[in-house]
Amino acid sequence: MEHKEEHKSELELDHTLIETTHKVEVMYHKYKKQINMAVIAVVVAALGYIAFTKFYLAPKEKEAQAAMYQAQNWFEKDSFDLALNGQGDVMGFIALGDEYGLTKAGNLAHYYAGVCFMRKGEFQNAIDQLDKFGTENELAGPLAIGLKGDAYVELKDIEKGAKLYMKAAGMSKNKLTTPIFLKKAGLAYEELKENDDALSAYNKLKLEYSEAQEAQDIDKYIARVTAAKSN
Repeated sequence: MEHKEEHKSELELDHTLIETTHKVEVMYHKYKKQINMAVIAVVVAALGYIAFTKFYLAPKEKEAQAAMYQAQNWFEKDSFDLALNGQGDVMGFIALGDEYGLTKAGNLAHYYAGVCFMRKGEFQNAIDQLDKFGTENELAGPLAIGLKGDAYVELKDIEKGAKLYMKAAGMSKNKLTTPIFLKKAGLAYEELKENDDALSAYNKLKLEYSEAQEAQDIDKYIARVTAAKSN
């Protein structure tokens, strides 16, 4: 009996496969032109991307890296105006970011420019540059978001700054940046009198990053917020 049922199931499966194949063939013949055009479009797009990457983007990347050399030297010497604006035919980070924005080096130029503007006290300009910077790097990503938090705090938008600190803290579970931004978030929330959020940030720092330098005196902060909550 079982053999007959298995044989019946196999026949039903064969019938289904034949029927499905027939439907696919009918559909293909009915929409043959559209399907072929779609396939050609995908192939052309793929080839175009490969050509763009190999023949345009790769040379631009090398060009951008070479062009950034002097700007980075100025940056390291704290010559932020020169690093930002360049001199003569030598481009600074602003022009490099605009000219080579599609390259990794050009993208990094926006970050450098943001740092330069922060050091100059031009916080909105710093935000504008950092908004153009994007990365999935576990250190650079949180640092850029946290730096924007600093800029907003300097502009007295403490709420925005606190949110960016928490975002930076949650982007990467690393022992370098996360403790820094958890503590900054706690301080910002304290200033906003949002003690529950401040306590949450401090407790997370204490529980998950107890060995970090930022956590060494965290009990003092926790006690302060706890006392403020009870008043």
